[in-house]
Amino acid sequence: MLQYGRNLRILSMGYAALAGAVDAIGFLKSGGLFVSFMSGNSTRLAIGFAQSLTVAAAASALIALFVTGVILNVLVSESAPATHRKLVATLSVAALLLTGAVIDGMGHERVAIGCLCLAMGGANAIFRREGEVGIGVTYMTGTLVKLGHRLADVLRGSGDRQWLSYLLLWLSLVVGGIAGARAFIWSPHASLWCVAGAALILSSLTWWLMNDAARAAR
Repeated sequence: MLQYGRNLRILSMGYAALAGAVDAIGFLKSGGLFVSFMSGNSTRLAIGFAQSLTVAAAASALIALFVTGVILNVLVSESAPATHRKLVATLSVAALLLTGAVIDGMGHERVAIGCLCLAMGGANAIFRREGEVGIGVTYMTGTLVKLGHRLADVLRGSGDRQWLSYLLLWLSLVVGGIAGARAFIWSPHASLWCVAGAALILSSLTWWLMNDAARAAR
């Protein structure tokens, strides 16, 4: 994360907030499964084999959809010119969330949840760097570990304020989750349109940042 400039770090916080909101909505719609937190679904899969094969099957399906979302968005975004890859990746996420909102309105809730999961997998292609995930926006265990390392360095007297970036990324996901849960309580269906709209705003912000970076490089 620290290898990115300030603008892209802020953008990553926006996507972490989006992931938190979508995951909260997906969790509430599915009755206890996740659409972006696959460690949680892996645990539910394991428990499901001991208690309920139905839960195990549902968790397995969501994990498969998440990985498929990653694959598809990498293939789509990497086929675009290098200067447009982030924009293409963000538009793909927005398109999947919009599709989920439309399908949910047609009464196909499970298919809509699948679209949310595909979108969250795809979100991890946005900050792809040299073939690896530069910033994970849908999972925070690694971020919290890095936060702990940076704070340990501070306590040893050898650190700096870079720990704040990791803290803000985690807080973004938490705040997004609160917003998503509140939106779902207000209206389960409208909450999907809210996150789809937020994704479009983030895509517009990505387009502006990429253009600004291109102008600065000239």
